[in-house]
Amino acid sequence: MQTGALIVAAGKSSRMGNFKPMLQLGSISIAQRVINNFRQAGISKVVVVTGYHADVLECHLASNNVVFLRNENYANTHMFDSVRIGLEYLKDKVDTVLFTPVDVPLFTAQTVTQMLSLGRPLVTPVCNGNPGHPILIRSTLIDSILSDDGKSGLKGAVDNCGEPMYYLNVEDPGIIHDADTPEDYAELLRIHNQSLIRSEIHIQLAREKVFFDEKLYSLLTLIHETGSVRDACERMHISYSTSWNLIHTLESQLHEPLIIRSQGGTRGSHSELTPYGEEFLKRYARFSEETRSCSKKIFEECFGGFLNA
Repeated sequence: MQTGALIVAAGKSSRMGNFKPMLQLGSISIAQRVINNFRQAGISKVVVVTGYHADVLECHLASNNVVFLRNENYANTHMFDSVRIGLEYLKDKVDTVLFTPVDVPLFTAQTVTQMLSLGRPLVTPVCNGNPGHPILIRSTLIDSILSDDGKSGLKGAVDNCGEPMYYLNVEDPGIIHDADTPEDYAELLRIHNQSLIRSEIHIQLAREKVFFDEKLYSLLTLIHETGSVRDACERMHISYSTSWNLIHTLESQLHEPLIIRSQGGTRGSHSELTPYGEEFLKRYARFSEETRSCSKKIFEECFGGFLNA
């Protein structure tokens, strides 16, 4: 099992006046910044719940290797309904979920790492006495949260789940800065321009050419979860033909089949990973996690206190 991130981006951004997830922070959007924060903390499974302008946002984020879920009734529901969609999907796939609305883009990976290190089932970061995001939720609490009537939103559901919240004090004002209004956005831009430089690691495997990366890892993981190449493609917003081209290239480089596909029948076609494919994913995940951990340490040794002085 692993940690997953849940980003809710289904709202209409009515107070902002512009579509918040795609507002720019430097050269990237707010939504991309949130995804990057989780990635930097070593979280590979990221779920984005879309609704308003869903097609546009999913196309915008298609190269970020995230899973898309939709709140088709976004115009008549509240944020907790979008949270429910994400938690229902993640509850049996990860042992911990980190949740944030998309308009809180400046929390740091260090805050996420601190929260995970506590080993507690419910954690909210606090800066200068103000609670913020992301919120950590252990998967064992999700069924209780999902069963709540939702009248008091996510906060009420969490308060009623039977586990006390742990409030972690952090020196990270990014946890409380959102983008509800144009004035909020202007403040985000100011803080972003002062943000710390960080390393970015992309893990690829190659023989004659690159044949495996984070994108393919996400695709194969979704095929394993859904039993369908087509469903996996829809959730990643990539074409069916592109996915099979990637899979065929991967199998030709490894000289091993990774996908078993059965045709027809009353339930239609079904795809699943071979035992070799499952073992390959496990080894890649371990290699990626250990490489990122080593890289973070080396980066601190080489650049800590220098680039951001």
